Amino acid sequence: MTSVAIPFTRRTARLRRRDHLRMALLALPALAIFVLFFGLPVLRLLFLSIAGGSLQWYARALKTPLYLDVFVLTFEIAAAVTVAALLIGYPVAYFLATTTRTWRAIGFLFVILPLWTSILVRTYAWMVLLGRNGVINKTLIGAGVIDQPLPLLYNFSGVLVGMVHVLLPYMVLPLYNAMRRVDPSLVQAAQGLGASPVMLLWRIYLPLTMNGIAAGSILVFILSLGFFITPALLGGGKVMMIAPLIQQQVGDLLDWNFAAALSALLLATTVAIYGLTQIWIERRQRGSP
Repeated sequence: MTSVAIPFTRRTARLRRRDHLRMALLALPALAIFVLFFGLPVLRLLFLSIAGGSLQWYARALKTPLYLDVFVLTFEIAAAVTVAALLIGYPVAYFLATTTRTWRAIGFLFVILPLWTSILVRTYAWMVLLGRNGVINKTLIGAGVIDQPLPLLYNFSGVLVGMVHVLLPYMVLPLYNAMRRVDPSLVQAAQGLGASPVMLLWRIYLPLTMNGIAAGSILVFILSLGFFITPALLGGGKVMMIAPLIQQQVGDLLDWNFAAALSALLLATTVAIYGLTQIWIERRQRGSP
């Protein structure tokens, strides 16, 4: 048995090494493209942010109240978008996970359809809807609900609505994947014991779909931090997030060093948030507090 098992084990190890090498070679072109078009530009920005060995641009970003307010507002909007997307996306994902196959197909069509449309087109559509002479204000005035147009555009609420609409699918899909893994027998047993819908949600679905909530939330939050088109158009320059600020420094002021420092701070913050979230998820999966 030993003389047979050893050659078999060695042959298996060689085959596995060969498969790993083949997979690495297949991934090499994609890795080269990633390094060329993403890694090198990021390194170039990092070098620009510390040109001459100076940290003056970081000090300017962290000590100037105006730029600190932009960072704070960016995180506030990202947090608000994440919470709104979760509150809207959770019932949608629950419906998709528990309905019939026909309604699930129809529901997914409405969830995924916005992804087939340009963000720029969707943002302009919201501008038509939310403007002072837009569809919503005209409808409310025509119905006698209001006398003056509501300020729905070029403010926090307008940016929030537009960003939630764009990012909602990124919340629904992870939640749906988590809910499909919930054992239906648990729900049936709880219902048999007299659990109310609220109890089912609180004691079964929320704990068992927490990984999906975390995945969707971190995805939406990180994407919100770097959003550009929607806050630039729906904010109208009155709601300044970090991405439009970076574009302003590059396009209008030609201050590449300061823009690089802002980009580096945003990148570091994003990586830190992602890392902390992954640590929390891993600890939760291991059952640690």
